[in-house]
Parts: sequence; C-alpha cells; structure tokens
Amino acid sequence: MARRTPRPSRRLSRRWRACRPRRSNNRRGAAQRSRRGSILKAIPTIDGHHHIWRLNDLTWLSGPEVPRIFGSYGPIRRDYPIDEFLADTAGCNVVKSVYVQTNWPPGKSYDEARWVQSVIDQHGWPHANVAHADLADPECEVLIERLAALPATRGIRQQLHWHQNLQYRFASRPDVMNDGVWRRGLSLLSKYNLLFELQVFADQMQDGAALARAFPETIFVLEHAGMPEDLSEDGWKKWRAGMSALAEQPNVNVKLSGLGTFVRGCRADLMTSIIRETVAIFGADRCLYGSNFPIEKLWTDYATLYGTFREAIDGLDPRQQRAILHDTAARLYRI
Repeated sequence: MARRTPRPSRRLSRRWRACRPRRSNNRRGAAQRSRRGSILKAIPTIDGHHHIWRLNDLTWLSGPEVPRIFGSYGPIRRDYPIDEFLADTAGCNVVKSVYVQTNWPPGKSYDEARWVQSVIDQHGWPHANVAHADLADPECEVLIERLAALPATRGIRQQLHWHQNLQYRFASRPDVMNDGVWRRGLSLLSKYNLLFELQVFADQMQDGAALARAFPETIFVLEHAGMPEDLSEDGWKKWRAGMSALAEQPNVNVKLSGLGTFVRGCRADLMTSIIRETVAIFGADRCLYGSNFPIEKLWTDYATLYGTFREAIDGLDPRQQRAILHDTAARLYRI
C-alpha cells in the first residue's frame, strides 16, 4: 500500500487560508500579533481522549505481546496512573481531561467505570469517563443504567473499526452498526444522556453517517479523525468523502487525536494535513483535541505532541482555537 503525506484539497486549502489573520509589517500589526500570541498561550486545554490503567486489570496488555494497531507496545506494559498523566501534561495548560475505556475483560465494564470514578473522587482527575458497554447485548440497559448512575459517566465507546488487515481489526465484522439488536442498544443512550464514541475506518463512514442520521437525538463523537491509515491518493479521497458524509449529520463531532498511530511517530506534516482537512470539513466548533496518551507516549512526549498540535491550528483565530482546545469538549462532556 503506497503511503504518502496527504495534501489538503485546493478548495479546503483556500478555506483554511481565509481563516488566517492578515499579516502586517507595521508596528500596529506587530503589537496585534504579540497580543494574539499571548491570548493563544492562555487558552486552557481539555484533553478529550486519554487513558490511565493498572496493568493487572488489562489482560490484553499484561499477556503476551501480539501485533496491534499501534505496533510494538512494550514500554507501556506497566501501570499508567493519573499522577504520571498529570506529570506528562505539565506546562501544557491542560486543565481538565476525559478518560476513555481501555477494554477490561468481558463482564468487567462496570468495574472499570467504578475504578475510574474512585480515581476521580480521590484525585479530582480525570473529569469525565467514557465507559464501555456491549450494545449488542439484549440486556445492556441494566449495565447502561448502572454506568449512567456514576457521576462522571458521559458516554459509551464500543469499538466498531474493522479492516482487511487483521492487525487493524477490532470488530467481528464491518457492519455491526447496521444490526437491529445493536441499534436497539444504541437507542438507549439518549435516554440516559450519554453520547456514543464512534470508531471506524473510512470504508465504514457511510454506514456511520447513516447511523447518525437514524439517531438524531444521540450525540456522536468520531474517534481519532476517522483513523486515516491509507495515505495514498485514493485512500485520502475515500477518507475525505467519508468525513464529509459524517459532517453532514449535525449530531456528529470529531476528535483530533491518535494521529501518530499508523506512522508510529509525531509527524508534523501528517498531523497538520489531517487536522486542517478535518477542521475545514466539520468546523472548529465540532472538533476537539485529544492526546491519546499513553499510546502516543510510545513515540513522543506530551509537550512535543501538544506543541505540534498547536502549530497545526495556528492559522485559526483565537475563538476557533479555543473551541478545539477547550469549548467543544466542555460542551460535549459537560465539564
């Protein structure tokens, strides 16, 4: 599969340039730029996607290492407590965060959520929890009700991504979201004021858009900018078409996170292209920042990741940057 850094389309590039502030060489312009820089540095940030864990709770992590979507993961086969996350984020003005489930063994979803709640109660971090539930379980409402009763629970993630490459595959089949029993489970989320975190590849995005259209009362958050893994021209076109279809549904938002997964690195050129395309398609008010730590810690440190992200959105005005870094997550996760 050919891989190359994707380039934004001409239309989207023009839209992005239109967002950039006009530059001036006079003193007034310099003062405005200095003031703007101070404003941007002061933007508080919500990390909308990270994990913490105890190694012994995760059989997939504590057991023998096997090929996974993010490559070799030996360095993170250990505890990753909230104290380490806070140390990683030091100096980046991260003021709140959202925990996302980490696939405890079957039947342990409530135990995971309860443990996360205990961490929140003790440390004050994280501030919201996206828990797990198998929506194909006919009895899933019992679990959903228990999860929703925990103060920090804001949503459900059940990973639906399917790929021809077994290393990238998580779901048992590509069309789980079209199953009637599964959809019945999804329909319960709005009853409990919970959003759904949608994790799919480009080939599944049209089905994802149809799902969001069928459940307009449910808020969806697309994970990891739709996981663009095929960086060939054809792959980029397919991703863009799928993202546009999802963006047509007003109840779909998107996380700008996990962008180093398929290149195993913090590549500024790739991150910038994906972020700019996504913001141009969805608008800043439907996009949010996420670090995906400690997965991204396999190839970078937090300050480098965050700095690269800030540079990628530098063409946007302060209000749009604040939406991506703070306000969208604050609204979606009610924090």
